[in-house]
Amino acid sequence: MSRYHEVYQSWCDDPIGFWGKAAAEIDWAEPWTSVFNPDGGIYGLWFEGAQCNTCYNCLDRHVENGRGDQAALIYDSPITDTKRTLTYSQLLDEVATLAGALQTQGIEKGDRVILYLPMIPEAAVAMLACARIGAVHSVVFGGFAAAELATRIDDARPKAILTASCGIEPNRIVEYKPLLDEAVNLATHKPDFCVVFQRSQSVAELTPGRDFDWGEFVSEAQPADCVMVAATDPLYILYTSGTTGVPKGVVRDNGGHMVALKWTMKNIYGMDPGDIYWAASDVGWVVGHSYIVYAPLLQGCTTILFEGKPVGTPDAGTFWRVISEHGVAAMFTAPTAFRAIKKTDPDGKFIKNYDLSKFRTLFLAGERADTDTIQWAERHLGVPVLDHWWQTETGWAIAANPVGLGTLPVKYGSPTVAMPGYDVRVVDEAGIEVSDGDIGVIVVKLPLPPGCLPSLWQNDERFRESYLETFEGYYETSDAGYKDEDGYLYIMARTDDIINVAGHRLSTGGMEEVLSSHPDVAECAVIGKADALKGQVPLGFIVINAGVNRPTEEIEQECVKLVRQKIGPVAAFKLAIVVTGLPKTRSGKILRGTMRCIADNESYKMPATIEDASVLDAISDTLKNRGLVA
Repeated sequence: MSRYHEVYQSWCDDPIGFWGKAAAEIDWAEPWTSVFNPDGGIYGLWFEGAQCNTCYNCLDRHVENGRGDQAALIYDSPITDTKRTLTYSQLLDEVATLAGALQTQGIEKGDRVILYLPMIPEAAVAMLACARIGAVHSVVFGGFAAAELATRIDDARPKAILTASCGIEPNRIVEYKPLLDEAVNLATHKPDFCVVFQRSQSVAELTPGRDFDWGEFVSEAQPADCVMVAATDPLYILYTSGTTGVPKGVVRDNGGHMVALKWTMKNIYGMDPGDIYWAASDVGWVVGHSYIVYAPLLQGCTTILFEGKPVGTPDAGTFWRVISEHGVAAMFTAPTAFRAIKKTDPDGKFIKNYDLSKFRTLFLAGERADTDTIQWAERHLGVPVLDHWWQTETGWAIAANPVGLGTLPVKYGSPTVAMPGYDVRVVDEAGIEVSDGDIGVIVVKLPLPPGCLPSLWQNDERFRESYLETFEGYYETSDAGYKDEDGYLYIMARTDDIINVAGHRLSTGGMEEVLSSHPDVAECAVIGKADALKGQVPLGFIVINAGVNRPTEEIEQECVKLVRQKIGPVAAFKLAIVVTGLPKTRSGKILRGTMRCIADNESYKMPATIEDASVLDAISDTLKNRGLVA
């Protein structure tokens, strides 16, 4: 029996009491003067007046309470064939030593430090070291283009940049140092110094007078004590993926962030201290911040830091190997990862090779989780597969199926229900709530709960314009969808992906759901292509499962027929095209906007976060060969 409705109602009845009680799970140096001050900040401030330290709550207090010998972080890198386990005591020693070295070089509370690192333990160490001394870290995805890194340097104005000599992909080495050097040359702001972690696969040449070798940098350092900061002080800046022009730096505070993440580990994910938790993401994304580094350590769990891919490192069984070998209880990854596994191993043969008896729950987020992929995972894994929905801006789930409160019935296509803290509404363009089942814009009534962004870095006005001005009194998610009669949310598309076909507003997400149900389809994307008569017409791109040898024209025709059967002629769905792959960011989001530009013969800027640019050329060639673009 789920306690969800009771707990959600308790938040509705007394939000201040609810979050005050949750905050008792955190150790504070000084208590707050108010749990929430509605007159502070832009929409209010959480835990104003409190003093705290995030690193202390992640590491020191666990060591002090007898967890020093427990594994805190397990590094598993099939790419380099390396495994390493750090206990809470060992991780604390490394973090305190790096923090001390940064202090020796003049890094103080409030200074910014950019971290440009691959998926190695030093990435988590660097984040926690900054938190320990009150410095504000800004992680930039390792291997990001120099021009994009330069814009972040100019916006964050860091005193220091911590990097590695290289990142390692399945078939190549990505040299970071030349990218860093070019970015520093391009940027107007110059860091005081850089620290380079030398990886054996490629040793970088250091710039005299600016660069330190990481090993030498920490060799003589004295460990730093925790520096107390205000709960409302920034912990980090994270620039939203796909940003062009002036970057949009999401700010996360210290106090509210800890309270919210600690609450989620037990109540949403069902994790107890000592459990093994694995978020198969990257520290460059918000999932990596929240659920590789901070939340598991706040809860006293063991977290997995994985340097690899769902397929190809070495095969489609690598996820099951990690779960089995390390005793993972819950995993969190993107649906894209499972679609890649399903495409390569549609019968789930690799799963049978591993003991998954300790595995309890699979969580998906980051991209719409289609019903077929969820059912495939349920069938082969035999555990609950739960979609949930959140954003870089919120830092934790807006809607989820809360395992710790008792799992609710799964409704395929829905990330389930709003979490305590979020009063979620669905409104039309005038801001009027729509009826159950009707698609509208999804908004959250202010104030946002603890853990959400208080603003954008040094740009309050842009924060208001981007999120708060369209619908007064609400945060605009820029996602479209609907609620059903049970309060379950359905996230159908970004508002940009609601297409207008001859006056009918249609969701591309709904069409993708239908296409995904075809037994030969591994993954798909639907965009709105400009049409002189109808305004827009839907165009579907489909990727076929490995081992399917039927004519592609036959599969395309079946897909068109399926959409017209399930959604109806109003969808005007007449074009489904088989392609070899879909363009994605490194976090797994499909670049539908860029695909739309190609289909409409419009110019576009190559997305900085793209995983494989050659996929765009292949799509362009396919559309030209079909006579759909000039």
